[in-house]
Amino acid sequence: VQLQASGGGSVQAGDSLRLSCAASRNTFSNNGMAWFRQAPGKERECAAGINWRGDSTYYADSVKGRFTISRDNAKNTVFLQMSSLKPEDTAVYYCAASFRSSWNRLPSGYKYWGQGTQVTVSS
Repeated sequence: VQLQASGGGSVQAGDSLRLSCAASRNTFSNNGMAWFRQAPGKERECAAGINWRGDSTYYADSVKGRFTISRDNAKNTVFLQMSSLKPEDTAVYYCAASFRSSWNRLPSGYKYWGQGTQVTVSS
């Protein structure tokens, strides 16, 4: 499975962005998915996760109420809608496919990774 992330960019604080991650094969529909992010000098953290059916989600405290993860299994795509962006959201964002059908907060729980897309939020 290959994952292709897109939608990053440079925005102002308070703006919105929508990230997309397209999977190359239909095995996507059986996998939990997540968006991780990594800022310079910081560890990679799970911003949001979603199970295979899309009815269980996880959000880091820092993004709750501002980010929404969703998926379209028919199109093998997972999305991250980001609103009210803050400068501290600046990072490279990676989509990842879990070993299992559920999400996992830890990077070690993910089998496939996308190439990353840069999100830069200026004040």
